[in-house]
This record gives sequence, C-alpha cells and structure tokens, in this order.
Amino acid sequence: MRLVASGLATPAAVKKAALAAFGVAAIAGLALASVTTWWLLVVGVAAILAAWGYTGGPRPYGYMGLGEVFVFVFFGLVATLGSMYVVGEQITLVGWLAGCAAGCLACALLVVNNLRDIPTDREVGKHTLAVRIGDRPTRWFYVALLSVAQVLVIAIALVDRPWAAIGLLGILVARPAVKAVLGGAKGPALIPVLGLTGKVQLATGLLAALAMAVSR
Repeated sequence: MRLVASGLATPAAVKKAALAAFGVAAIAGLALASVTTWWLLVVGVAAILAAWGYTGGPRPYGYMGLGEVFVFVFFGLVATLGSMYVVGEQITLVGWLAGCAAGCLACALLVVNNLRDIPTDREVGKHTLAVRIGDRPTRWFYVALLSVAQVLVIAIALVDRPWAAIGLLGILVARPAVKAVLGGAKGPALIPVLGLTGKVQLATGLLAALAMAVSR
C-alpha cells in the first residue's frame, strides 16, 4: 500500500520513518563492522543510498525501469553474500547461487507489484520496467524469475548441498500465483498474488537454508 498516495500518512511522516529506519540500520552496521571489517561500512552506505534513491531524489531509479536491477543486487547478492561473509568470513559458489536465487525471488515480488500498477504508473509518468516492456512480457518475466530461482536451488543441491533441494517445495505455493498472473489477473486481483509471492520467497529461502544448515 502506498501510504502517502492513499492518505494514510503525510510525506513528512514517511520521511521521518525512513530516516529512523536508516538510523537503526546504520547502528547495526557499525556494530557488525567493528567485529568484522570496516569495509562493510561501504556496503552499508551503498545500501542506504540505493534505498533512498529508489523513490527519492530528483531522478528516482525505481521510476526509470531500474528497480529490479537494484533489488536483485541488494536484496539478493548483497544481503546473502554480506551475511555469509559476516558469519564465516568467506564467500563461496554456493553463496553466489543462493544470492542469485534470493535476488530473483525478491525481484518477482517487485515485478508483480509493478504489474498491478501499470495503468496508474503510466498515467503519472512512472516508467517502471513493467510500464516499459508492457503487460504480457511482464507476466512472463514474473514466471521466469520464479523458475530461475528454482533452477538455482537445484544448482546449490548439485554443487555442494543436496538437501537444499527441499527448498523446491516452496514452488508449491507459487502455483496459484502463476495461474493468476498468466490468467490475466489485474488490479485488486493481483493483491493476493503479492502475498503468495512473499510466501514463496519465505518458504524457499527458509527451507533451503535450514536444509543446508542441517546437512553441513
């Protein structure tokens, strides 16, 4: 839900909440950097700037069709590889595969959200990727992201963590979502798909992570 557009919050209130969130993230980042490496501060600053630049500033990249790129990088690669380095002080092939899988699932959530908003975004000049490529290609892009994520989970299982394949069970949650998207659901009909996509992301990540932890 868009808080400002819906009238549930003022721009000033949203700005204050964002700054508070950034502040908490900065404190946590400083704590982690102090016990690992100060290079994490560079990553943290980049993440905060990326978060702000999505819809803030004179040229928000989220409205230039670049949202998915940044979501893939920061919600996928940076989040996964950063966590891996903080915990184990190493980055492995499995980490890269897991980061890419997480990035694809995070992008799928953004894609279906932007699919829902194509008509309104087009009216106000927000050129998201969905607006740029159109309705039908966006639907297939959504399916492709979910599919690639599952292929990457299989790759993790084949490379080093066989039990990671349990994460494939998460795709069961995706069936009704894919059916709705390819069936042409629009507007409010896509709201349940957002929830289902989030559940796919949670189920796949949680199951795969637990399986890999147990199989070490």
